[in-house]
Amino acid sequence: MKLNKLVYRLVPKSVDEVEFWRLYFCHAYHAVRSASSGQKSGAAVLTKAVLLAGDDTTSNSIIAAFQGDDIFSTFAQKEMEGILQRDAEDDEKLAEGIQMAAQKGVVEASPAVEEVCRIDVLGKSAEVVAADIIARLGDAPSTGCVLVLQGLSGTGKGTTVSKLETLLPRSVSWSNGNVFRSITLLAVSYCELAGISFGPEVLTPELLAKLMGCLHFDKFDGKFDIAIKGQGHDVLVSQVANTLLKEPRVGKNIPTVAKVTQGEVIKFAAAAAEAMRADGMNVLMEGRAQTLNYVRTPHRFELMLSEPLVIGMRRAAQRMMAKAAPKLQGESNPSSEEVHAVLRMGLVSLTASAELFKVANLGIGPL
Repeated sequence: MKLNKLVYRLVPKSVDEVEFWRLYFCHAYHAVRSASSGQKSGAAVLTKAVLLAGDDTTSNSIIAAFQGDDIFSTFAQKEMEGILQRDAEDDEKLAEGIQMAAQKGVVEASPAVEEVCRIDVLGKSAEVVAADIIARLGDAPSTGCVLVLQGLSGTGKGTTVSKLETLLPRSVSWSNGNVFRSITLLAVSYCELAGISFGPEVLTPELLAKLMGCLHFDKFDGKFDIAIKGQGHDVLVSQVANTLLKEPRVGKNIPTVAKVTQGEVIKFAAAAAEAMRADGMNVLMEGRAQTLNYVRTPHRFELMLSEPLVIGMRRAAQRMMAKAAPKLQGESNPSSEEVHAVLRMGLVSLTASAELFKVANLGIGPL
């Protein structure tokens, strides 16, 4: 009865009868399989509270609960391959952008980079990693420092930075996003005032230098901010971050602008970070090594995983979490078995394809 209750709640009611029964038997198969083998080796106890926390503890608990599961392993492998491929593609694009910036004379082609401290995060929580980093900083946070954190996608950079931001005094997390949006706003506004169409051909080195001159990072009313002054604008980024900078004319043109302004934004960010450090703040910057190499600081860290498959496991767990969380919102006190079953059904819905079933040697095709 409990299985039927879960399946009828989770199988979409809008699908036709054939699809309904296909999903039903997929869920039934994996629920039974979980009962017989999925929790043999002391799987982690999963609760609604753990799942809805949505943090690294949640991911680690899901990974532990599905350790050794064929379907989860196959899904994690595919997620890892996709992440590594996207990272490689992003690295190529960044390299092209930085090469372009070097050719324009905006940045050096090969900057001298301080020593990087590499931390293997395998089996460690974000709290443990953050504590390790803070210990290595010594007394630097007491007077202000710039900390850069690099690494592949899925190594936990964002989560670690969030932890550091809560633990370090006067800390701030820097993002280049609003800088790219600000330049895009200025470029689009320039075209509108000039009565010409926006396009990549407009973004000459001369115009970009002019637009960068419209951005000023400083303290305004006691707080650091970016002022946009020029091309018909006189505002602070903090005032328009969720309005003017989110307009469609800005959003749709960011990729075009970002492609040719990597160097300009890197240079702007490095100067802003140094200004805040000099004021006694602890500036946290996370991203790709190619861009962070242009930020001068002795506090450089790289998160790595000695077992790359864990990257895929983390992403798989996050996707399962996103699938399962809405299903449990309305449940007052689901058991650990029910939470596990809902997660498994989420996993099945993410991997329900003939190819993945064959890879897992289930011996069945689409029902």
